[in-house]
Amino acid sequence: MAPVTEPFPISNVAGRYLLFDVDVISHVRRNHNICGVLIGTIPNLSQQNVFLGIPLQLMPEEARVLVEQGHAYIFDDAQAHMQGFFGMSRKDRLEFLRMMDERGQQRARDVRRKAEERSEKALREKGLLQARTEQKESEALVAEGDPGTDAGGSLFGSTPQLPANRRVADKKLAPHFITPTTSYPPLAPPSQPSTLALPEVPRQYPIYRYMQSKGYFAMPGLRFGCHYSIYPGDPLRFHSHFLTTGLGWDEEFELLDIVGGGRLGTSVKKTYLIGAEEPEKEEGEEGKVRAFSIEWAGM
Repeated sequence: MAPVTEPFPISNVAGRYLLFDVDVISHVRRNHNICGVLIGTIPNLSQQNVFLGIPLQLMPEEARVLVEQGHAYIFDDAQAHMQGFFGMSRKDRLEFLRMMDERGQQRARDVRRKAEERSEKALREKGLLQARTEQKESEALVAEGDPGTDAGGSLFGSTPQLPANRRVADKKLAPHFITPTTSYPPLAPPSQPSTLALPEVPRQYPIYRYMQSKGYFAMPGLRFGCHYSIYPGDPLRFHSHFLTTGLGWDEEFELLDIVGGGRLGTSVKKTYLIGAEEPEKEEGEEGKVRAFSIEWAGM
């Protein structure tokens, strides 16, 4: 994994916070307890739901905590692309187009080569490959012995005809049109933090920030009826320990919700946890966020 320089950029695309760099994705998971959710998919396999790839989408809470701690900054991806492409010199644009043409030509050659290999394999399985080879050799001999030509060239100034297979092979292949999968290059990555506002976060953000600061990992907890599933380590290695719900400091709640959360947590071998932030205390002051764990006894 290549070293990551902080602060690193987080792309804001249509209100979503995305990471496109594999090294950055590994970095935030290893060092900042940020998992996110991979959402990349193949256009013609849009229904696939396992083994998704980059980009990694961050929850607003994850993006905000990274910015507040000074590890990252957020930039408007669309605006950065517009400025980057319009700011490119003509030389750079032509060089990029030339590079894309070369990639398209190489792709066309690869496609033709694979088609020929499939054709030969099919003929070999049917026992027709030898007959086709003999036919090509016969056509080549006929072309070499064409009475309209001699060793000195064409008798009447006409161009000698090549065998059919040679004429097809010598045609210039039309390049494939390649859609780049990354913008850097040709664009340079944004180097200056933008002035975008911090991500808007839900009211349960304080409990998320509190648990993240204690070294826990957090994942969405919708399937357990809570805000977050809290893990003591990487979710690939550990089961979650807490089902967490964030509340307002003076928010009223039903006692039955606490009873139900405690019973549910105990039945799935987890602890139900609720917490809130006291608004009167200063940021960073001890006890600003209070958390309570609830376990159903006697089960």
